[in-house]
Amino acid sequence: MIEGNILGLALPIGLGIAAVGSGLGLGKAVGAAMEAMGRQPEAAGKIQVGMVIGAAFIEALTIYALVTVFVLGGKIR
Repeated sequence: MIEGNILGLALPIGLGIAAVGSGLGLGKAVGAAMEAMGRQPEAAGKIQVGMVIGAAFIEALTIYALVTVFVLGGKIR
């Protein structure tokens, strides 16, 4: 009984932490990419491709956290 209550509290907190971490990571990655494109406009295409791939990996980790919440949320009684 107590384990279910703890899990019910920990899942949304963990998802919130994952979302905040993802937001901070994306902000830092996009900010650095924009700064790099401003310094070297001729390399903007390569920088943008790398930024989009990195952003996709960051978002994937957040989606994994969301899926984990749904899977473990089914175990709460």
